[in-house]
Amino acid sequence: MSHRTPHLTRQHDHWWQKAVIYQIYPRSFFDSNGDGVGDLRGIVAKVPYLASLGIEAIWLSPIFVSPMVDGGYDIADYNNIDPTYGSMHDFDELINSLHTAGIRLLLDFVPNHTSDQHPWFRASRASRDNPYRQWYIWRDGHDGHPPNNWESYFGGSAWTYDSSTTQYYLHSYAPQQPDLNWRSPQVRAEMEQVMRYWLDRGVDGFRVDVLWQIIKDDRLRDNPVNPDFRSGMPFWLRQRRVYSEDRPEAHAVARWMRRIVSAYPHDRLLLAEIVLPPSRALAYYGKNDEMHLVHNFALTELPTWTAAGLAQTIQAYYNRLPRGAWPTWILGDHDFSRITSRLGPRGSRLAQLLLLTLRGTPTCYQGDELGLLDGAIPNHMLRDPQAIAT
Repeated sequence: MSHRTPHLTRQHDHWWQKAVIYQIYPRSFFDSNGDGVGDLRGIVAKVPYLASLGIEAIWLSPIFVSPMVDGGYDIADYNNIDPTYGSMHDFDELINSLHTAGIRLLLDFVPNHTSDQHPWFRASRASRDNPYRQWYIWRDGHDGHPPNNWESYFGGSAWTYDSSTTQYYLHSYAPQQPDLNWRSPQVRAEMEQVMRYWLDRGVDGFRVDVLWQIIKDDRLRDNPVNPDFRSGMPFWLRQRRVYSEDRPEAHAVARWMRRIVSAYPHDRLLLAEIVLPPSRALAYYGKNDEMHLVHNFALTELPTWTAAGLAQTIQAYYNRLPRGAWPTWILGDHDFSRITSRLGPRGSRLAQLLLLTLRGTPTCYQGDELGLLDGAIPNHMLRDPQAIAT
């Protein structure tokens, strides 16, 4: 199999070009105190194991204060650790232990939305003239209906009516996850402080959650119907989301984030989640001035694994990479069925061999190195809003 990539960076100028990134979903990693929930001290206890894997960085899923409606992706305080996971002292011990072992730490940065329990949103919904009102996206309805036809990724309208102020607020996910208004200078200033707070504490960068959704159409136009939608496809594909996401202004936000981390020493990293067709996802590299890395989900989307299919998929990805962009590979994360459940034990081992030998930076999900399978969770115990919706 030949990979013709003449335009890629030839030298390993950055640590993340030589790194293996390992995702930890803290809730299910290691429980140090017997309460049934993984925690930061549990990760500290496993630093020797992590070092033995030869990884260079950890991507840690959200550990911030949260009501846990969406696994911590509904943040009520960006600057504090949720007590479920431990304390700030535990966090400092974790980052020191990792750095001593030569492992960097990436935090999951969730800039598109907060929890509805965040003080910003509580103030925002208090009254129409509250100074925080413009921090979120509020609009009047039309004849008793939401402002437009946008749909939530968790099902139903992306708008929820607030009877106390008689307006609707936007949420791309659960109603408890209101979207921030990134057209607000106050929001940008506050989120810059969040990034700097953690960078100053020594984190080595961020995995940026749903970056492509961060800016919405300023006219809130209806999304067109997807003419290619067919029965059996995920419901969130019913619309072509051309106005609710992937707006041109999102790239300006990406460049703004890049400038912030570039002001810090030690080569801090921005790794973006962009779940879009490859040509649009790869645009978030910019001209080497937006994200350092963009997750490549090509291997998660293969219906069947054949030599010819893999060769075509891999070469097509390399051919699409912008000049100077560094490739990435991933088999799955917390949003996917485990690779061993998808391919079986032998297929999983071969897939991981491929992952670790392709040119680019691989991201591995916790436990995949052990061949772990999906857990069987009874419906009454489900906590994932998307799993419940589907």
